[in-house]
Amino acid sequence: MDVMQFSNAVKFAIIFSGLYLWVGMLTGVWKYAQIRNSEQSRAHYYVDIAHRSSLLYAPATLILAVLAYFSIWSDLINLLCVLINLIFFTFSIASYVVHGWLKDTTNQFKQPHKMGNKSLPNWLMTSAMVLLVLGEVLATGILVLGVIFGFYF
Repeated sequence: MDVMQFSNAVKFAIIFSGLYLWVGMLTGVWKYAQIRNSEQSRAHYYVDIAHRSSLLYAPATLILAVLAYFSIWSDLINLLCVLINLIFFTFSIASYVVHGWLKDTTNQFKQPHKMGNKSLPNWLMTSAMVLLVLGEVLATGILVLGVIFGFYF
């Protein structure tokens, strides 16, 4: 199969799946180093979350690639649905890495919301989470419907 024939949605999803896997491996090294140097043999909470979420987003993104591949929607719709997920997956991992690096919190939803020594407004966290939930759920749902319609209608 000529990989150049894959749509951009499929290509982006496969590339980002590999990137998330790689980030998962790199954060795993970071996690191990923190465990080795900790009196409690533990990594910072958000280093652990960054590691695990990266490893979970890698196969999830491959599933998005498969859904985009089989979806009957236009290449543009499939690309937008994949990109919405990639943006939120990447944002999530990045925020976990930042919290792990700064060691500023063990719960990003605890008020006041902290980012380093700064406090984030409640509306910002709420808006980010509402957009994340709506974006990921709707974009993935659209891809799933594109596959269902392609298989059965």
